Amino acid sequence: MARKKREVFEDDEIEIISKSQLKREALELQEIGKQLIEQKKSVLDALNLTDDLHEAIVEHKRLKQNEAKRRHMQYIGKLMREVDAEAISAALEKNRAGSDQQIGHLHTVERWRDKLIENDQNITLFMDEYENVDRQQLRQLVRNAKKDVEQDKNRGNTKKLFQWLKATIPF
Repeated sequence: MARKKREVFEDDEIEIISKSQLKREALELQEIGKQLIEQKKSVLDALNLTDDLHEAIVEHKRLKQNEAKRRHMQYIGKLMREVDAEAISAALEKNRAGSDQQIGHLHTVERWRDKLIENDQNITLFMDEYENVDRQQLRQLVRNAKKDVEQDKNRGNTKKLFQWLKATIPF
């Protein structure tokens, strides 16, 4: 039942695609399917997936046996032929890029939190880089976070400083 050749007739041009090329295309669709399986439900709902494909992805998450998962991935690859795989791949890439930016922002906030707790002179550096910041509030948050670190207690002050920095530093 496997197709060995796919012929396209267009202005007297014939394109013959080999069995190997068809397999590569099927594997590419399965790879996009794997990326879909790794997504959260909210991301899947935002994508324009067919009902069958959406159900197959949810079903795959339920499977436990490796062989069943492998066969089901082939089924998902088959269902991927019916949808615009390029659009889905582009949407997944856009989502990944957005999360990469968010992760970068959080790393910046963490670095500033650690610098501010480490040395009071870094408050001035922070004020130079981010203007229109309430200096008094920043100093109080840093002071309380330093106390927590020095006393080796967790009263949530480092988290408060982190949340304040996260809201202050532009995304």
